[in-house]
Amino acid sequence: MTGYLIAMLTQTGLYALLALSLNLQWGYAGLLNFGQIGFFACGAYGYAIVTGTLGWNPAIGFAAAMLVAALVALPIAFASVRLRQPFYLAIVTLGFSEVVRAILTNESWLTNGTRGLAVRFFVPGMAPFTNQILMLGSVLLAVVLVFLLLERLGSSPFGRTIEAIRDNEDAARSLGKDVAFYKIKVFMLGAAIAGAAGALSAVYVGYLVPDQFLPVVTFYIWMAMVIGGSGSNRGVILGSALLVFFLEGSRFLKDFLPADLDISDASIAAIRFLTIGVALTVVPLYWPRGIWGRKGF
Repeated sequence: MTGYLIAMLTQTGLYALLALSLNLQWGYAGLLNFGQIGFFACGAYGYAIVTGTLGWNPAIGFAAAMLVAALVALPIAFASVRLRQPFYLAIVTLGFSEVVRAILTNESWLTNGTRGLAVRFFVPGMAPFTNQILMLGSVLLAVVLVFLLLERLGSSPFGRTIEAIRDNEDAARSLGKDVAFYKIKVFMLGAAIAGAAGALSAVYVGYLVPDQFLPVVTFYIWMAMVIGGSGSNRGVILGSALLVFFLEGSRFLKDFLPADLDISDASIAAIRFLTIGVALTVVPLYWPRGIWGRKGF
């Protein structure tokens, strides 16, 4: 049971990192990104290739994961400048995530295709439980550092500028703000954070295959942000915790049902997603800004 709780906390931390990066892009700057899993995958495979195939130090692997994700985000960031309607950017980023998965599947010379890549632990040879604890500590430390960074960024002139761009891009441009520069910088920074989360996930999972990076993960992250509160870093962390609780805690739903009810596992799975759907519907009705959303957002 202890191992399962550690796994849930680790998964919560990984989702929180992705939600924080998405909150920077959408909550602060209004950039509608539906391809978050693509940057996550770039970071995961970047780390695996640098530390595994090339045999370099894990610290270099993490730096490479963030750099690869940020550089891949650069052309999409330029697209975000030209696509004034956010829904067009959503389509572009969603397509991007599927292109990334297709490349991971077909470019076997680099990614080993569907056979996947093995990723070593932080400390090879250490007991699995000790590695789990080390992994959890690393993920939580990353969440704290990213949270503090974004809180500081949000209260800075840079943060106020990107919020102004989100609210009224033309007004911000009329005041002499370089809208394109701010959008590109925010999009690349958010992608770099997602890449770091991907690197941590690669170490945590220990083996990478393309089918781990499905679009549904991006929508999970959106659910976490909507539930917790878009624009609130504290809120998206809370939303990530609630999402994992619903996803994982609902696995034990059958244990609380009367024993004489013969419900199949398939029905339980449907009830699980129905429960999550109801939660996602109720929260916007009673908390339009999310459970811990910022006032005035």
